[in-house]
Amino acid sequence: MNITVTLFAQMLAFGLLIWFVNKVMWGPLSGLMEARQKRIADGLAAAEKGKHEQELAEKRATELLKEAKDQAQEIVAQGQKRASEIVEEAKDTARAESERIIAAANAELEREVNQAKEALRTQVAAIAVAGAEKILKREIDAKAHEDLLNDLAARI
Repeated sequence: MNITVTLFAQMLAFGLLIWFVNKVMWGPLSGLMEARQKRIADGLAAAEKGKHEQELAEKRATELLKEAKDQAQEIVAQGQKRASEIVEEAKDTARAESERIIAAANAELEREVNQAKEALRTQVAAIAVAGAEKILKREIDAKAHEDLLNDLAARI
């Protein structure tokens, strides 16, 4: 055979092989590669989106934690304020109660002092009558001289 015919036959066979590979194998293979490339790109985009959402969630969690701490501090401050108010109210109540007790004790003391004075007046009047009896060597009628004895007791 001739080298030219063989060369044309080989070229024709090579052309058919290229057409066959391009038609049967290359098309589906490049479709598979494009699909895989798209899946990888989608996966990377989803990962990037997930990372962004994670950052947003972390920021939100930090904000919520800060708000919770602020609220807790506010609640503690209110509790301390209320506790000091309760203590002050208790002190005021105790002061008022002690003043009431002191006033009652003073009134009781005043009443007892008056009773003691009255008892002393009665005793002094009796002693004065007894002294006058001894001085005058006669008995003084207490009923007859009641006004005089009351005046004497009031002076004492």
